Amino acid sequence: MLPQVKSEPYPWPFDGRWSPADTALMIIDMQVDFCKPGGYVDAMGLGVELTGAPIMPTRRVLEAARTYGLHIIHTREGHRPDLADLNPNKRWRSARTGAEIGQPGPCGRILTRGEPGWEIVPELTPLPGEPVIDKPGKGAFYATDLDQILHRLGIRNLIFTGVTTDCCVHTTMRDANDRGYECMLLSDCCAATEVANHEAVLTFTQMGHGLFGTVAPSEALLDVLEKQSVPA
Repeated sequence: MLPQVKSEPYPWPFDGRWSPADTALMIIDMQVDFCKPGGYVDAMGLGVELTGAPIMPTRRVLEAARTYGLHIIHTREGHRPDLADLNPNKRWRSARTGAEIGQPGPCGRILTRGEPGWEIVPELTPLPGEPVIDKPGKGAFYATDLDQILHRLGIRNLIFTGVTTDCCVHTTMRDANDRGYECMLLSDCCAATEVANHEAVLTFTQMGHGLFGTVAPSEALLDVLEKQSVPA
């Protein structure tokens, strides 16, 4: 077992039981469409200064997770090229933002599988063997095999990074919490399109003695991992 991570409102995990074998780093939707110029977020006029900021902190955590043998799971939001899995209300809302899903943009068709914008940013490219969950919705458990993969791997603890904090990251974290996974959110490895939304998620995650899990800076996790011996 590894030492608990200094997090709020309690040291994570709650029971002190975690190891690389039973813990997964979740990298949620770190895609060109959300984090780079010319993508979906940029097309909505929101800019990517905020959503691009977690790339380098997450890269450092990802490298440490690989070094110390944690499981790593990536997710991508996107829809079939024929848009058969795109709900009418979601398509309507995206059109109102000026960035309709499926329409052409600087990075290809917006939020469409197989397009350049749908790909994970190159700084965080998955390695062979790291599962990539392709999802049509906000939560990574909806219409995917994520839960089956986690159970098959023997995962009980999840560490969350990605974008956006207030949408896909926290939707997945809440669902994971309901399913019994022990969750921690790395505050500097997540972002929203508005700072206030990001900070609100950090606050209500911790309410009720950790209603949805805990919050920690990535340094707290790295401090624990980097004191361990590198697996042979």
